[in-house]
Amino acid sequence: MSNSSLPSLLLLVLFIISTSAQPYENYDDKPTLSSRSESVYSLKVPTLDETTFDNLLSFGYYRKSCPKFESILHNKVKQWIQKDYTLAASLLRLHFHDCSVRGCDGSILLKHDGSERTAQASKTLRGFEVVDDIKAELEKECPKTVSCADILTAAARDATVQLGGPYWAVPYGRKDGKLSIAKEAEMVPMGHENITSLIEFYQSRGLTVLDLVVLSGAHTIGRTSCGSIQYRLYNYQGTGKPDPTLDPKYVNFLQRKCRWASEYVDLDATTPKTFDNVYYINLKKKMGLLSTDQLLYSDQRTSPLVSALASSRTIFEHQFAVAMGKLGIVDVLTDQDEGEIRTNCNFVNAY
Repeated sequence: MSNSSLPSLLLLVLFIISTSAQPYENYDDKPTLSSRSESVYSLKVPTLDETTFDNLLSFGYYRKSCPKFESILHNKVKQWIQKDYTLAASLLRLHFHDCSVRGCDGSILLKHDGSERTAQASKTLRGFEVVDDIKAELEKECPKTVSCADILTAAARDATVQLGGPYWAVPYGRKDGKLSIAKEAEMVPMGHENITSLIEFYQSRGLTVLDLVVLSGAHTIGRTSCGSIQYRLYNYQGTGKPDPTLDPKYVNFLQRKCRWASEYVDLDATTPKTFDNVYYINLKKKMGLLSTDQLLYSDQRTSPLVSALASSRTIFEHQFAVAMGKLGIVDVLTDQDEGEIRTNCNFVNAY
């Protein structure tokens, strides 16, 4: 490792020390949700089955009520992704969109006029049929027990693992929300924002700048429509030329690939089927497909983290697991009067 990469790695290590224990407190006992100022930072890992989050979420939540939950979910996710590997990225994106609006409550799954699912920002979301398949099987095994929000959260984890990414333990006990409003879905980042607005978006959900950079690494898999990036290829900001932050050879490839707006292009041009840190290496080569991707490397607040994550797949995978754990508990509903356990993920219960 070159000396030039050491400052970036040091910076990342400092971030990890200060954030990886959050939002837990007192690892020698049952961790509880707490404020940053009260946190006791430690890398000691608790016994998962015993851990609860302020007695609301628990790693052993379904141990007695639905012991086959994770095995059923794992097998279903595996079957779907073996048929179509692109569903892995779709499930990750679906989970992110869900947690970004009203917290991780399964509200993105509701299918009715005016729901988040009908919003323009949700038009390209996929993976609903995977969640429905898992839910149907679970309703046979343990009726009215497992929430759709828990299913989607765990499915995003298993989808990541299927393409070679890290595993992380998911605490359960989320209730499904009963409200879903299309207008609220429009606040989800769509790849055209500046870094300041992205930082503010993440911070409003209790996530850090590091979480922003790390979770953006999910773009190491997945794809986007050519229509969403053509403005960078031909007449960027009225110049009549491509976006200068893109590598010329990459521009040439994209111009040939994206003659039609309806075509799709991989977010990671190098290893699109593997969950790795090549996404960050590509950013250093000016091969960030979305403008928000490339801006992570050009902005001084995020570029050191990009360099650090580009230098180590191990560090990226560790921190991705930490960040996904934090994302999965954003504004969860846990009380009986806050939400419900839907019997069909597409609709609120009729009873």
